[in-house]
Amino acid sequence: MEPNLPDVVLWSIPAFVLLTVLEMVVHRLHPDEEAAGYDAKDAATSVTMGLGSLVFDLLWKIPIVAIYAAVYELTPLRVPVLWWTILLMLLALDFFYYWSHRGHHVIRILWACHVVHHSSRKFNLTTALRQPWTSLTSWPFYLPLVALGVHPAALAFCSSANLVYQFWVHTERIDKLPRPFEYVLNTPSHHRVHHASQGGYLDRNFGGILIVWDRLFGSFAAETERPVFGLTKNISTHNPLRVASHEYAAIARDVRAAATWSERAGRVFRGPGWQPAPTTGTAPATVTAPQPQTAEGTG
Repeated sequence: MEPNLPDVVLWSIPAFVLLTVLEMVVHRLHPDEEAAGYDAKDAATSVTMGLGSLVFDLLWKIPIVAIYAAVYELTPLRVPVLWWTILLMLLALDFFYYWSHRGHHVIRILWACHVVHHSSRKFNLTTALRQPWTSLTSWPFYLPLVALGVHPAALAFCSSANLVYQFWVHTERIDKLPRPFEYVLNTPSHHRVHHASQGGYLDRNFGGILIVWDRLFGSFAAETERPVFGLTKNISTHNPLRVASHEYAAIARDVRAAATWSERAGRVFRGPGWQPAPTTGTAPATVTAPQPQTAEGTG
């Protein structure tokens, strides 16, 4: 029997709107000259990307739910949906979210989806809404949970709760929290690092709810200097279609220009900043893509 769980994203929309308006008012009444702040066109683009993602996610859910349902029917395992198992599911999902997020930074074809979220040079609550339209790339990372007996509906609930949590960390108006919170949880300070374009901040702080995964797996960086938000090579457009597709177009250009099949594979599956080794007497090929948040080769 399918568990009856609430749609936490739907229930959270009023809070999203209220908090966003409040942040805008605070920025207006108490401006911070060093903060990225708000820009009307940028905020409108972020909201448009978020609305578009809701539409496209409905389409992607059809094949994803079919695959999850098939795997769930095949596995003999069953995890009951109780208050304490929900907590364990949230913890497990956050672990797999970490690896999904990290994978979307270090594999270029996955980065082409996730780059949308990093494409704003602002960092405010509307940035949280700047979501990709090609989120079909995330489902394989959570398949082990279904294979272990987590019902797809429970997985969707936990995924939505994880997403809702991350809304509030997209702000410059909250400074560092007390040390116990900063040590365990993903906070605005940690997530500002994740969205920064400085070299020392690249490919850091992938956690969703918890930052302990980054501490365990060597991807943590503390906020020590003021972040500069955006990509290492920014795009200059507010056109939602271009925001959603610019990295896919860049991959296509690079694949067409590649000289060998190994280079073509590298342009798709290696890191976003990957370059083929130059042959003797030649300069390395130039990547046409906007360079992303990547030190390993990549929210």
